[in-house]
Amino acid sequence: MSQQMQGQPMIIMGDDAERMKDKSAQEHNIAAARAVAESVRSTLGPKGMDKMLVTSLGDIVVTNDGVTILEEMDIDNPTAEMIVEVAETQEDEAGDGTTTAVAIAGELLKNAEELLDQDIHPTAIIKGFNLAAEQARKEVDNITIDVDGDDRETFRKVAQTSMTGKGAEQHKEDLSDLIVDAADAVTVEAEDGSTIVDLAFLKVETQTGRGAGDSELLEGAVIDKDPVHEEMPSDLDDASILVIDEPLELDEAEADTQVSVTDPNQLQDFIEQEEQELREKVDQIVDLGVDAVVCQKGIDDMVQHYLAKEGILGLKRVKRSDVEFLREIIGADVVSNLDTATEDHLGTGTFRRDDDEELFYIEGTDDYSHGVTLLLRGSTEHVVDELERGVEDALDVVGTAMSRGEALPGGGAPEVEVAARLREFADGVSGREQLAVEAYADALDVVPRVLSENAGLDSIDTLVDLRAAHSEGKEQAGLNVFSGEIEDTFEAGVVETPSAKKQALTSASEAANLVLKIDDIIESGESDEDGGPGGAGGMGGMGGGMGGMM
Repeated sequence: MSQQMQGQPMIIMGDDAERMKDKSAQEHNIAAARAVAESVRSTLGPKGMDKMLVTSLGDIVVTNDGVTILEEMDIDNPTAEMIVEVAETQEDEAGDGTTTAVAIAGELLKNAEELLDQDIHPTAIIKGFNLAAEQARKEVDNITIDVDGDDRETFRKVAQTSMTGKGAEQHKEDLSDLIVDAADAVTVEAEDGSTIVDLAFLKVETQTGRGAGDSELLEGAVIDKDPVHEEMPSDLDDASILVIDEPLELDEAEADTQVSVTDPNQLQDFIEQEEQELREKVDQIVDLGVDAVVCQKGIDDMVQHYLAKEGILGLKRVKRSDVEFLREIIGADVVSNLDTATEDHLGTGTFRRDDDEELFYIEGTDDYSHGVTLLLRGSTEHVVDELERGVEDALDVVGTAMSRGEALPGGGAPEVEVAARLREFADGVSGREQLAVEAYADALDVVPRVLSENAGLDSIDTLVDLRAAHSEGKEQAGLNVFSGEIEDTFEAGVVETPSAKKQALTSASEAANLVLKIDDIIESGESDEDGGPGGAGGMGGMGGGMGGMM
């Protein structure tokens, strides 16, 4: 890049730098963002299809969870990564609705591109989208349905709606009961009288070999470990439990160490010294009055032997997540240095061993009885992984519904109603921003359209029928994808949460605005052989940047 200054070219960029400006940059970015949205659209709704993702190492993930698909894909286009962030934010904040958020973002950019073709400045589009997003959130609040905290049936419907179309759908009746029970078990009342569903006290564990219908909710924690020594006890009542994250082994030398032995007795002395150090560790544990040791790291064979002789149960290499959850269940502190451990660091609980399942069930005292584990079972690893993703999403939305006492009809009903209200709102917006507000309203129609497309229905007829129903004042009219009929989806049991919907609207509009605001793409250094900044090769059809799906 150069610029003429007093007859002489001023070089400010290297010859190998690439630059894309104005309309070309906008078209490039919109194409990249829309490619991401198109990649997950077919997974939306109860009739959505799955994606098989194969990593370079040959690992396989089969899922229709939007955020999982986008995280597993090999995306190296910077604009596409902005849309992936929409899904990640949606997952973090709402727990579900990732595909909806990404689909709306892609549709917003598609409509924005049409406005750009009409020579409407990006600033006007951005302002209009901001106005529309703010109004849309208000309209979602206006159509929100209040739910009583004891309305268990509605919460079950929220869970079932979240799981429908995912791996958990086949057993959604049983699982929805477990999910509501689990959320209820960790519900506490705040000082201001509000209800909080504290999912930090809920752990989801998985196990293969049995059907999903055999999943169960258990008090306390579940640890998939064997005792480190066969002579150790497996069942304990009111046990004093030491939770430790340092290895119960001898400290290893920081560098290679050589020991010169000139006499066989020296070798025996060396061995005896090591045994003495290990014995002292066990003596420290015994002196604390410990009945069970849960260690995040390794336990030396000699320590295992001494612990077994003392009748102390030992578990080693326990996952960090299990250690953190267990400390909450039994009221223990995680000890990092055995020399500083005191009785105050110990927890109290009950151990029960299921030899058939090869699991330890650990319950705390009454003070910590609100910690529970949802044990999900499936026939294979792929089945149980997808089951876990579906159940965790359902737990998030049920927890939110319980905490806030609110719900929405599903099946595209909120989107069509909010879109209709936005079109009325647009009449009062002056300037070119009015067109952007209308474009935002049109973008919301992507949800019922894609729902019907994925169910094999005619999307145009569906949208026309939905708009007609809402124009007659039927706010809860949505698409039943199983019957193909327009009906009151809330009464039909298709129930969503306002918080997930509002988060999707916010994330989608902010991401679209971020993309629209870019009018110049500059890449310094060598470009990829595909051409174009970022090596995306123009990326109109996902070429160049998403090898992970191939």
